[in-house]
Amino acid sequence: MANRLTTQDASFYYLEASSTPMHLGSLAVFRTPRSGFSYEKLLSLVEQRLVLVPRYRQKVREVAFGLARPVWVDDSDFDITYHIRRSALPKPGTDEQLHDLVARLTSRPLDRSRPLWEMYLVEGLTKNRFAIFTKSHSALVDGEKALEIGQVILDASKSPVAMAEELWMPAREPKESALVLDAITELIASPNESVEVLRGAAAGLAGVAGGVLAASGKVFSLVRTAAQVAPSSPLNAPISRNRRFAVAKTELSDYRRIHTRFGCSINDVVLAVVTGALRNWLLSRGEPVTASSTVRAMVPMSVYVSDEGAGYDQYADRLSGDHEGEPTDEQLRSEVSSFLVDLPVGEPNAVVRLSHIAHATEAHAKQSPGVTAQTLMTISGFAPASLHAMGARAGSRLSQRLFNLIITNAPGPQFPLYVGGARMLEMFPVSPLFENQALSIGLTSYDGFVCFGLNADRGAMPDVDVITALLFEALEELIDASNESRV
Repeated sequence: MANRLTTQDASFYYLEASSTPMHLGSLAVFRTPRSGFSYEKLLSLVEQRLVLVPRYRQKVREVAFGLARPVWVDDSDFDITYHIRRSALPKPGTDEQLHDLVARLTSRPLDRSRPLWEMYLVEGLTKNRFAIFTKSHSALVDGEKALEIGQVILDASKSPVAMAEELWMPAREPKESALVLDAITELIASPNESVEVLRGAAAGLAGVAGGVLAASGKVFSLVRTAAQVAPSSPLNAPISRNRRFAVAKTELSDYRRIHTRFGCSINDVVLAVVTGALRNWLLSRGEPVTASSTVRAMVPMSVYVSDEGAGYDQYADRLSGDHEGEPTDEQLRSEVSSFLVDLPVGEPNAVVRLSHIAHATEAHAKQSPGVTAQTLMTISGFAPASLHAMGARAGSRLSQRLFNLIITNAPGPQFPLYVGGARMLEMFPVSPLFENQALSIGLTSYDGFVCFGLNADRGAMPDVDVITALLFEALEELIDASNESRV
């Protein structure tokens, strides 16, 4: 029987358009070890770890006449050197040049005739550094059968974990006639499936997604409690395939200090910082900003739930060591909750902005009006992989009506990680854009820092660098307010 794409993954596969490539990206910067780091070393390391992500040696094969969802098949011509590429920055090899390169690479769609991923070793960075940029199609990463490849090449020590040697032999690729026969057999055995296939072909996946949305009581409740249309914003505009990429790196200790002083979660502080930056960005553009102005964000969050069902605060707070007497990791399971929050960009006072956001997230925690991981998988038709993948999968074609942008926060370990003995200094997520979505913001906490990655449309957001600069100002504003309140 064919290894068919799930409905969720197939939806993401078909959602891709020339202006909206559906791949998730990650930019990691490393310090070059004394022994050096070469392209050959990266090739060898990834080749050893592919056993952990077998789907990275499979490609998507569509079924004739659209009779069924596509299938995963082994790539008999798999060539790792095609997927792992080498690039070098011209002197002086600045961070700005690196970000320009990432923007160009993000703009390019993946080759659908091969496994849907690429990895770039970027050499020539100043200060004895190099970078690794990875792209994986959102249909490829489901978080269970297929992790993101950047996760499996990282180690907690300088010495890479030894992997057993594996002799991989691709399975024979099925013939077109066999795929058609399998599809017809499945359609006869599952009439409901055939109706959905035909409906999807006739009406398009957006119509199917709309039907799912209406059928979900929990999602319907969410939509009903929010305004039917997101606030008008320059964040929502027609986009092209060309991108800009910008980053900001801040210290986690600053968020902890503000969180402790005002009794809110670290995620609340993150959202308040983003809100302050967006407010000043709108003002810099001469946009009308009134006391009631808001920007609506879809905010997936990682939470821990005990076996007894008791909820805990955001994972970022747990990593900061602010909770005492918690269950062990074995007693907790990680879940994802997502909700809509109106960011009060019209409020001039930073502390009041934080208070509004904390109140909104507290109400979400008590009333659970948001979307759970399982419901998000239903609303958008995409299966969750990681929190950043969850944020991307939550951003369906409904994004232009329900929210202005997605903000994903994926907390990472507060200790160093390594690739082939090279220490990772920072990691920035690169979340995809969706139709009429000019900006996506992803952030990852790692080894004492909070790293923001901003992916933006090149035409609609030529000033994305302004937002990254304003993130620092917004954080400093909250730090100053925290210090003043102690006096």
